Amino acid sequence: MRTATVRSNRWAAGVATELGAVGGTADAATVGRRRALGAIALSQLLVLTLWFSASAVAPQLQDAWSLSSGQVAALTLAVQIGFVIGAVGFAVTGVADVVPARRLFLVAALVGAAANAGLLLVGPDTLVLAFALRLVTGIALAGVYPSGLKVMAGWFRRGRGMALGVLVGALTVGSAGPHLIRGVGFDWRGVIVGASLLAVAGAVLLYGTVVDGPYETPPARFSWRHVASVVRNQGVRLSTYGYLGHMWELYAMWTWAAAFLTASAIARGDGVGWVPTATFAIIAIGGLGSWLAGVAADRWGRTVVAGGAMAVSGACALATSVLFGSHPAIVVGVFLVWGFSIVADSAQFSAMVTETAAASYRGTALTLQTGLGFLLTLVTIRGVPLLAEAMGWRWAFMWLAAGPVVGIWAMWMLRRSPARAQLAGGIG
Repeated sequence: MRTATVRSNRWAAGVATELGAVGGTADAATVGRRRALGAIALSQLLVLTLWFSASAVAPQLQDAWSLSSGQVAALTLAVQIGFVIGAVGFAVTGVADVVPARRLFLVAALVGAAANAGLLLVGPDTLVLAFALRLVTGIALAGVYPSGLKVMAGWFRRGRGMALGVLVGALTVGSAGPHLIRGVGFDWRGVIVGASLLAVAGAVLLYGTVVDGPYETPPARFSWRHVASVVRNQGVRLSTYGYLGHMWELYAMWTWAAAFLTASAIARGDGVGWVPTATFAIIAIGGLGSWLAGVAADRWGRTVVAGGAMAVSGACALATSVLFGSHPAIVVGVFLVWGFSIVADSAQFSAMVTETAAASYRGTALTLQTGLGFLLTLVTIRGVPLLAEAMGWRWAFMWLAAGPVVGIWAMWMLRRSPARAQLAGGIG
C-alpha cells in the first residue's frame, strides 16, 4: 500500500511539475510547454481534416463521379497507402533527420492542402487523378503527424503519455472535422475547400508560433539492419501486436460509421439528415478519450489502460449487430462509447515503443509499427463494405472485434513480461 502511495505521489509531482500545477503557479518554462502543446495540437487538428475530406462526402462524390462502392473505398485506401509510403520513405531517405521538424510540417501540410484542393478538378473521366491526389495527400500527412510528434517530444519529458494523448486526440478531432463541415450544410466542394484552408492555417500556426523545445533531439534513422533487433525485443514486439489489433478496428470504423448509421436509420424508416453531425461527434469524442487515457496511463499503467480500452471497443463492435435498426439515439449512444474507446489506446502504443526500444533503433521500431498498422487498415477498410454487400450492414462491423481480442492478449503478455518495468516509469 505504501509503495502504491509513493508511486502515486511521484506521478502527481511529475505531472504537476510538467504542467505547472504546483501551488497554482507556473514558471516561464511551464507556460512555454503549455503554449507549445496547445499550438501543436491545434495545428495537427487543422491539418488532419485532410484525411477524411473525401470520405466524409463519399455519397456526393459517388453521384457526381459515378463511383462504384469499390472506388469509394479506394479513395480512403489511397490515403492509407500514401501514408505508409511517406512514413517509410521519409525515414529511409533521412528526410526526417535532415529537414527541421517544423519546416517539414509546414511543407508537408501545404502539399497536402494543394493535393486535396485538386479534387475540385476531378470529374467522371479523370478518376485516376482523384486516386493520385489522395495518394499524395497520404504521403504529405506522413510528413505532418510524425514531425508534429517530434516537435511535441522536444517540449515534454515527464507526462509524455498525457502529451501524446493530447496529440492523438487532436488527430482524432481533425479527422472528424470534414463530417462537421458537411453537417452544417456545405456540399462536397465546400468540404474540400474548407479542409484545405484549415490545413493551410494549421501549417502557418505551428511554423509561426512554435519553436524547438528544450528536449529536442534528432530521431534515429531507419535502417534495415535494425529490423532483427526490433523483432527480438519482446516489449516492442508485443506493443506492435497491440497496435495492430487497434488498427484492425480503428480506421474501418471511422471510414464506414456514417454508412452503418444511414443503413440502420433507413431500415427503421427514419430520416438520415442527422448522420453527418452524429458521425463527427462519434469520431471527435475519441479526442477526449485519447487525452484521458494518456493521463490515466501515466498513473496506472499503459497496458491496463490500453487493454481496458480495447475491451470496451471490442464489445461495441460485437454489439452493432444487435443495435442495427434500433432507435437512432440508442445506436448513436453506443457508437459514442465506441468512438471514445476505440482511439483511447492509440498514443500508448507509440509511448510503449519509445520506452522499450533502444535509442539506436527507436526510429526503426516506430516506423515499422506505423507502417504495418496502416497496411493492415487496407484489409478492413475494404473488407467492411464487401461484407455489407454480401450479408448486410447489420453484420459488417462484428468481425472488427477480432483486433481488440489480439490486442488484449498482447497487453496481458506485456504486463507479465520483464519489459513491464520499462513502461510508464515501472508501472507497466
